[in-house]
Amino acid sequence: MQKLFFKASVTAAALCFGSLALAQQKYSVSGTVKDNTNGELLIGVTVKVSEDPTISVVANEYGFYSLSLPEGNYTLIVSYPGYRDFEQAIKVEQNTKIDLPLNQEDQKVGNIDEVVISGVKKNKNLTTAQMGTETLSIKNIEKLPVLFGEKDVMKTIQLLPGIKSNGEGSSGFSVRGGATDQNLILLDEAPVYNASHLLGFFSTFNSDALKDASIIKGNSPAQYGGRLSSVMDVKMKDGNNKSYNVNGGIGLISSRLSVEGPIQKEKSSFIVSGRRTYADLFLKTTDDFKDSKLYFYDLNLKANYQINDNNRLYLSGYFGRDVLGLGDTFSTDWGNTTATLRWNSIINSKLFSNTSFIYSNYNYKISLQSNDNTFGLDSQIEDWNLKQDFTWFAGNKHSVRFGLQSIYHTITPSSASGTSVSSFPRNPRKSWENALYMNDDFKVNNKLTVNYGLRLSTFSVLGGDTYNTYENGVITDTRFLEKGKFGKTYVNLEPRITANYLINEVSSVKAGYSRNTQNLHLLSNSSSGNPTDQWIGSSYSVKPEIADQISAGYSRNFNNNNYELNAEIYYKSMQNQIDFKNGAQIAFDTAADVESELLYGKGRAYGFELIAKKKNGRLTGWISYTLSKTERKINGINNNEWYNARMDKTHDLSIVATYELNKKWSLSGLFLYSTGNAVTFPTGKYELNGQTIFQYSSRNADRMPAYHRMDLSATYEPESTKRFKGSWSFGIYNLYGRENAYTITFEDNPNNPGTTRAMQTSLFRWVPNITYNFKF
Repeated sequence: MQKLFFKASVTAAALCFGSLALAQQKYSVSGTVKDNTNGELLIGVTVKVSEDPTISVVANEYGFYSLSLPEGNYTLIVSYPGYRDFEQAIKVEQNTKIDLPLNQEDQKVGNIDEVVISGVKKNKNLTTAQMGTETLSIKNIEKLPVLFGEKDVMKTIQLLPGIKSNGEGSSGFSVRGGATDQNLILLDEAPVYNASHLLGFFSTFNSDALKDASIIKGNSPAQYGGRLSSVMDVKMKDGNNKSYNVNGGIGLISSRLSVEGPIQKEKSSFIVSGRRTYADLFLKTTDDFKDSKLYFYDLNLKANYQINDNNRLYLSGYFGRDVLGLGDTFSTDWGNTTATLRWNSIINSKLFSNTSFIYSNYNYKISLQSNDNTFGLDSQIEDWNLKQDFTWFAGNKHSVRFGLQSIYHTITPSSASGTSVSSFPRNPRKSWENALYMNDDFKVNNKLTVNYGLRLSTFSVLGGDTYNTYENGVITDTRFLEKGKFGKTYVNLEPRITANYLINEVSSVKAGYSRNTQNLHLLSNSSSGNPTDQWIGSSYSVKPEIADQISAGYSRNFNNNNYELNAEIYYKSMQNQIDFKNGAQIAFDTAADVESELLYGKGRAYGFELIAKKKNGRLTGWISYTLSKTERKINGINNNEWYNARMDKTHDLSIVATYELNKKWSLSGLFLYSTGNAVTFPTGKYELNGQTIFQYSSRNADRMPAYHRMDLSATYEPESTKRFKGSWSFGIYNLYGRENAYTITFEDNPNNPGTTRAMQTSLFRWVPNITYNFKF
């Protein structure tokens, strides 16, 4: 009897658990999200389930999404800024693939969400764990007033908190106390080592060729690495795969033109986008400068081909060059070349693969000629990069990224040649950088989301050159590494974690910690950067830079998410920071090693960031403010005491506004104020052999004057036809003519040689612009 009862109990339990397992069985609903008009894959689209709003997923950077649902009938709701919400009814009985099309909505009066709103929902600032992140769609950036009227994603990013411009007209920027080289700038995954044109007055990014741009201030997921301060990830358009389009713009000193269309309709497409300045054409009309050269150009190319429903190939490239010259006497040119071959593969309904082969090159050349004497200077950095990345949608609570990256660096140091100098050609220095990473975006419950990851990075010095070890500029060891041999290898673990807790429907708190390492270093003696600044890699003397950052934030939305307030505080400590020693002599025409002029120490940066946005209505915009401090402590500088870093600015304020007058006219304006950069001014002088020699004391103990200006612009959009759309943009840069200091130099006062006078150089007072944009 007992045996019979036991068997019956076991049978009943088996049936019960079997039925429960059957009821709980889940199927995958996956696919890609595309723009229904041009076939572009959309990044970061939200896909949620109407019957259970707690079930949602964000499409990855290649437009792929995956949900896990029990058997049943559901309605998917798809949302993305600038697009109409889309609903798709589905019946889940097995693993299902559904591609979701989205249609662009008509431009809303006063809505600039796509310019500055980070994420895909009005309240994503409350729900995402990622901190210090801003995403810019390119669509409306042209409405903001900028120098020369050239819409520029890098200039727009500098209007956000924690991101500070390096100077008038410069495209270089500092993030949370980091130097310019501590920002990783990617174009279709390829690193861009100098993202500026014409000495920083333009950036390398032609907005007509771009689809998306985002910046992460230090708390980056584990798939990013190699820089301490930030990641700026820029992605090019794929090209319209349904119809041919031409768009461009004609400005006062530059013009641009883009052509895109299908190679094979809805299967493959291309885009070609070019831009060039023509200031040199005006110079040819003058007698004094008719032989001068002053221009830049860039060319963006991209093509893609869909092999089948699960596999697609992409090939993209960027080619840009600056040319400055004065007849046969002087010439200099510099530029970037990048190329990316990418293979996207949907392995199964939960696993997405991206394999990328990436090439990047930056080089500069300078040549001088006087009578029979010649002088030349050149340098180059070249990368070959393999990246394998996987996205695994492991259920509705976990979105996991994991993969590897391998980069082969070749850096040719600055070398001089010519009849007027001794020629010392320098061997290229080679290195191999590798990384393994894993990152999980974990929805713990309806209140708590955690993003955590780990990155293991290695950097190996490779043979082919002689390496010295220095202590305080004195050689302590010398070794020659033969080609093919491994030298010093650095290994670092980089943990990252951020968490978001939703207090209620309108507010949340965040906190995070991250460690980043950097093995490529830019040697520069200016805050704005120059094309001739020199890249070096970690070596026996130069160790990897390391930064540990902790941060906390609070977000609150008001008036049905139409107003948004975000505040963050951060503290960042930095190891192995690099600076030139006092009186450093950088000679390119000798065999001297630049590492002998370097000193090392630590740094710290801390601050408070605030941004308030008005996202809807005829008047929209934001106010951002940063209060911060950035210092360095380098052995051998400033008596080994803390001193201000060059990029230290106590206060930084940006006010941006756009007002829609009517359907045809809109006005935009911005006001900027910031504390001047930290600099070193002379404290005394003496005369030697008839020349005045200035004396200096503490490093960066002085300040440039405060910087402020106001810009205004107006955009006129007449009624468009079915095939043609045009617009006019008018603007003025520096409305009230503030003469902001670009440089300050010191010289003997000619009226009283015993005294010294300061001479300020300013670049721009009033700069008007007018641009005509068109699309057909």
